[in-house]
Amino acid sequence: MAKTKPGKKDLDSYTIKGTNKVVRPGDCVLMRPSDTDKLPYVALIEKIEADHRNNVKVRVRWYYRPEESIGGRRQFHGAKELFLSDHHDVQSAHTIEGKCTVHSFKNYTKLENVGAEDYFCRFEYKAATGGFTPDRVAVYCKCEMPYNPDDLMVQCEGCKDWFHPSCMGMTIEEAKKLDHFLCSDCSSDDDAKRSLNVFPVSPSLEAKEHPFIIGVDDME
Repeated sequence: MAKTKPGKKDLDSYTIKGTNKVVRPGDCVLMRPSDTDKLPYVALIEKIEADHRNNVKVRVRWYYRPEESIGGRRQFHGAKELFLSDHHDVQSAHTIEGKCTVHSFKNYTKLENVGAEDYFCRFEYKAATGGFTPDRVAVYCKCEMPYNPDDLMVQCEGCKDWFHPSCMGMTIEEAKKLDHFLCSDCSSDDDAKRSLNVFPVSPSLEAKEHPFIIGVDDME
């Protein structure tokens, strides 16, 4: 009678091959693609397990880069932006290259220095349909686009909205030299009060009145 092979066992951690870095379920990792010309894949480890031969596998939930999504990369997507997908997979632990951190959008915008292993996520992504959760986000400027943390924006001291310098007919260099700023609508009002305070250089994450709807049809 054939012997039953021992089952798999769950592991609490795994040491990345060739390093002393330890990963655990809940960590985000960089995984080596089969095509060496591509960027590493980013995944959330859900489970680590070993078979009877001590081959270690990881159950992962993939993050997608904007260019890997159905709609592709758009103007407001940050260079380090990722989407947490509903695509689950099992991979050899040997393909893990290193650890990384996927921040919330709010925490990412507060980073003083963005490192090579820092990413952010503000959307969950359905790989089969191209749908996003949430399907709408706050918009800024007269172009009514969501905030890209890579782009400089200036805040109007009148209406408190945020604007891209290019949308206001300014260069980045000109915007950085401003001590105060009023948008075209507010500056046309002679009674508008002009604050002399230096304006902040990045938007808050408070919701605006006009949501930007995210969807496949909108991306085509």
